[in-house]
Amino acid sequence: MDEKAKAQFRWKFYRLTVELNIIILLIAMSIPVFMIIQSPVTTPLIFIMLAVALVLLLDFMKKYRETKAWLDDNADKEKEQKDEHGS
Repeated sequence: MDEKAKAQFRWKFYRLTVELNIIILLIAMSIPVFMIIQSPVTTPLIFIMLAVALVLLLDFMKKYRETKAWLDDNADKEKEQKDEHGS
């Protein structure tokens, strides 16, 4: 993989990692919020947190598939280049 592709992958991976961490954090925070905070806004707050986590999860899955396809495509290109130069 050339330097440009490595830099692209680094940013794609960074974005996916941050997004996944936010999803996990939102889901994990909803449990203590439910148990600790006794307020009329607790239930709507939890639903909002879980809805945001769901939207981010759907976006994460889409971006993950795109990144995986991009990575597979780059791996195939690299293999073709090695075959051309090696043969």
